[in-house]
Parts: sequence; structure tokens; C-alpha cells
Amino acid sequence: MTQSRRQFVQNLLAGGLLATGAATWLQRADRTWAQSPPNLEPAPPPDRGDLRIIAISDLNNGYGETDYRAEVHQAIALIQRWQPDLVICGGDMVAGQKLGLTRSQFQAMWAGFDRTIYQPLCQGGIPFAFTLGNHDASNITLPDRTFKYALDRNEAAAYWRRQRSTMNWDWVDDAWFPFFYAFRMGNALIVSWDASGPVISAEQLLRAEQLFTSEVGRAAQVRLLLGHMPLHAVTPQRNQPGNVLRDTAPVQSLLERAQVTAYITGHHHAYFPARMGMVDLLHLGCLGGGARSWLGTSSTPIRTLTVIDARFGSPNLRYSSYQLNPFLSLRDDQLPREIVGFNGRLVRRDQLLSKDHALKVKI
Repeated sequence: MTQSRRQFVQNLLAGGLLATGAATWLQRADRTWAQSPPNLEPAPPPDRGDLRIIAISDLNNGYGETDYRAEVHQAIALIQRWQPDLVICGGDMVAGQKLGLTRSQFQAMWAGFDRTIYQPLCQGGIPFAFTLGNHDASNITLPDRTFKYALDRNEAAAYWRRQRSTMNWDWVDDAWFPFFYAFRMGNALIVSWDASGPVISAEQLLRAEQLFTSEVGRAAQVRLLLGHMPLHAVTPQRNQPGNVLRDTAPVQSLLERAQVTAYITGHHHAYFPARMGMVDLLHLGCLGGGARSWLGTSSTPIRTLTVIDARFGSPNLRYSSYQLNPFLSLRDDQLPREIVGFNGRLVRRDQLLSKDHALKVKI
């Protein structure tokens, strides 16, 4: 708890507002503080690009919960003030993936997401794109090839298909919506695929390649791929098979061959902008429960959102990331220079970009 928030809570306590029960009251206090944080008027990053995106991820709390942490409320308030061209979410918008949850519980969770996140953005005229996470709609299958969490997937699909008419995208592909879809925004092509489990199907690989290498894809100056699970681990708790994509070689080959600008993921709950070859691997931090530190460090976990500025005609995106509650700018040099996990090594993006720049100057 930060000092400003502690003072805020103490002031409310002094007013005798604990009559409704400690747990309920503290949740209400968190929401109130996030919606009207004291002495907090952060400015958006300067030098707005041709396309400004705010990226958030992993919003959910414990299984079945319908409410969200203070940081989620704080992020939505910031987004409404900053007015980006687009918000993208790296998945885990609700807290499923637990057998025994009922249809009514899933409907209540999606209603909570709609109330807290989707409708405020819609009412503010801010488009929202997403990829589905393992807690939304896990694609893990049983031996008979049925989905282990079929109810999760059915309810996620039902919710998003109801919202389909509110998404005024320049659609390029929506045949498999909401599990796989693509749209244009300006000179950017954005593809979302189903990485809610460790397996990317051959059908998805082929469809993504066809989109990125089509006439529309080749004409795009920015190509973004959204998926929940990353290629490599960045946190110790997720440093094992099942928490990254299982077959990384075909995905990495696709990213390079199709000249994808960035693969944007969630799931590991720690912000880390990496680069592999000519492709950014942007790992988004979480806003909900379970913030994590980076592999090989003992750093205090933080919750983050990231502003992505794309300038059409430039080969590189600009990332401006922020810690929530308290609101602080996050510099690249506060992150590990590299992360080594069980299936590979990731180097912080700015380290490679600076080397590329130095090489070009030398040449």
C-alpha cells in the first residue's frame, strides 16, 4: 500500500465508513481510490505516433470472481483520459479454467467484465481488441479431442459474439471470431489468434501466414500478432512446459517470414520487451491478481500497462510502460538485461536496438 493510498484509507476510516464489514468495505475503498486517486494526474507519453495503442493484460482475480483490483479501475480511468486509438488485451479477462464453475458464474464474470472494462471504453469511443487467455477459454483438449474447459469457451464465445456489432472494425477475417480474427486500423494489420493453451494449430499457423503475406498484409506498415502464451518464459512460476508455446520453431519462423512487427502476449504477469531477430516479443504485465517478478531476480512484482506508439514508415515501435498503484514511469534499465528460461534466452529489446544502431553508424 502506498503512502498516499494509506492516508486515503485512514481518512475514510476516520469518517466511520467501516460499518458494512471489513472485506466489503476494503474492496469498495480500493475501487473508490482507483477511480479518484488523490493527487494523481499523470500525463500521457509525449510525441504521439500515427497509431497509439494501450496494452493491458491478465485482469482477473481468483476463480469465479466478478470484481477487479484497484489497478484495473485505475487503468481504465487513465485510458479514458488518455484516449488512445485502440486498447488491446493480452487475455485472462475473467477467472475461469476451474472445473465446477457453473454457466451462471461465467455469465456473472463476463457481466462484471462488461460493466467494469468493456462498456466504459465503448462509451468513451475507445475500440477494444483482445486475445483469449487460458482463464477465458482454454483450448486444452482431452484424449477424445473435446475441450477440457468447453463451458469456458462456449460462454466466452457467447459474450463476444453479442459484442460483435459494437466492433466497427475494418475486418479482414472474422470467420473464427472470437478465437481468431484480423482487422486493419490505418496502416496496421492486427491479427489475434488462439494461444489460450500451449498448442498453436496448423490451421492457425496457415491462416496467419496467409493474412500477413496477403496483399493487405504486405501493404500494412505495422503487423501485430496477439496471443496469450509467449514463446519463452519470463517469470519463475511459469518457467516450464505448458506455460509457453510448445512448438516455438514454426511460430518464430512465421513471425520472421511474414515480417511481423511484434508478437504481443500475456500469461506470465511481468512486463518485458524483448527482441528476437527483427521481431519484438512484447510480454505484458498483469493488472489483476498474481503479479510476478522476473526470472533470475528478486525484484518486487509490479502491475503495469504499456503505451505503444507506431509511426507508419518507421520499422520500430515505441513502448512507454507504467507501474500502477502508485503510478510511476518504468524505464528499460529497471528491467533485466536478459532472461534465461528453460527453453531459451531473451534479450531486452533496447540492448539489441542500440547494437543495431551502433553497427549501422560504424558501417
